Amino acid sequence: MAINLKPLGSRVVVEPIESEDVTPGGIVLPETAKEKPQKGKVLSVGPGDRDDKGNRISMDVKVGDIVLFAKYAGTEIKVEGKKLLILRESDLLAIVE
Repeated sequence: MAINLKPLGSRVVVEPIESEDVTPGGIVLPETAKEKPQKGKVLSVGPGDRDDKGNRISMDVKVGDIVLFAKYAGTEIKVEGKKLLILRESDLLAIVE
């Protein structure tokens, strides 16, 4: 997917990774019963915030990282029919290794 979004400051664009549609017991979950995803792939990263002296503070995440984020964090947008989230780096909880 070619993304044409360049986030500003310490923001990142994340594509949420949807959870499975079937439980381990074999029950198929309808769309309304699914929880919001908390895991996603970083598609684009901003340049980072500036410190008191005007120097850039580098970001801890990079494009392609799989991250965990707070359940209701960020702003949801649709680009080319895909749901994306724009989050602050501080809303990210961890990088999945």
